[in-house]
Amino acid sequence: MATKEIPELNVGVVGHIDHGKTTLLSRLTGKFADTHSEELKRGITIKLGYAEVTISKDKGEYTQEKKGSPVRYISFIDAPGHEMLMATMLSGAATIDAAILVIAANEGIKPQTREHLMALQAKKVKNIIIVQNKIDLVSKEQAIKSYQEIKSFVKGTLAENAQIIPASAQQEVNIKKILEALVEIEIPKKDEKANPIFLVARSFDINRPGTSIENLSGGVLGGILKQGILKQGDTIEIKPGVSVKKGGEYIYTTLKTKIKSLHKGKDVVNEVRPGVSISIETELDPNTTKTDSLTGCIASKENILPDVSSDIKINAKLFKEMWGEEGHKPIEPLKTKDLLMLSVNTTITVGTIEKIETDTISLSLNIPIVALKGDNVGLARSIGGHWRLIGLGEIL
Repeated sequence: MATKEIPELNVGVVGHIDHGKTTLLSRLTGKFADTHSEELKRGITIKLGYAEVTISKDKGEYTQEKKGSPVRYISFIDAPGHEMLMATMLSGAATIDAAILVIAANEGIKPQTREHLMALQAKKVKNIIIVQNKIDLVSKEQAIKSYQEIKSFVKGTLAENAQIIPASAQQEVNIKKILEALVEIEIPKKDEKANPIFLVARSFDINRPGTSIENLSGGVLGGILKQGILKQGDTIEIKPGVSVKKGGEYIYTTLKTKIKSLHKGKDVVNEVRPGVSISIETELDPNTTKTDSLTGCIASKENILPDVSSDIKINAKLFKEMWGEEGHKPIEPLKTKDLLMLSVNTTITVGTIEKIETDTISLSLNIPIVALKGDNVGLARSIGGHWRLIGLGEIL
């Protein structure tokens, strides 16, 4: 059975730095998601990592090995845990249906654990599995205490009823239990009849140095189809597109191209529906897409997307407090001329508050976005040189 015929789910793996996210992901999929050389040297995730697995059922047990009957195709996104990489984490959260929140039993709830749960709330990710990792490093009493701390931590949040699975990624303890929990998650309904909306989470050039011109592959976009259907041969528009500096300011130009091929994991497919991470090979010059230059764009068929906006209105809601290495403190109210980092889908921009009317704020943006009404927005403020998540909003 091909992966496209079984239920599909996008799952983010989030949590504090060094709590074992990437190791856990390698046990679930057989692949390390960290492929950036600097990440391997430093042992932390800098960019979003990607991996996929087909979960099968064999003799009543769930397995990631290729035996038995395939029951679910999972596309994983490994989000960075370091506080300075919050913008990258928010971009990843925009593309997922569910999340695994990793909490190390020997370290417990850390500032980024709290911030990542807040980010999942900001992005309205309701399906959450909590993995209490590294139980091999603690006593039974410590494991029970850690479990109780987790229960207390998630009380009153959207993860209040989340399953908590004690595990050890290093020792491969309870990996099958996590696979089972992933299979049990209800697949969110997606609108296939709506106009396609493709969120670009990365873009790249897949050609090796020295490839002859006639053998060059077109520029590739990676990301999630949020709604609608895309087919090989479709003409698409990409907005905001490419930026060119003119007279001291950046002018954005919409790109138009054809879909040469569609890729889901290792499979080449003729069409894609809303589901897991996919890659689109286009007819664009690969120079246009290299090094994530189109990350944050949105693609659709011709004449579907609105014009890009440099001024937006959002309904904003601030969290009560903010967590950091120095502890927690109340979040100050918003003021005009405040600078905020906004995470909209996979786009990150910075905006200045021009007007506040009760919960409605008007902002002028440094980088324009495709503002789709009803899209949710993560709001962050620069505190001590770091962008810290302070609330969420919705585009009006």
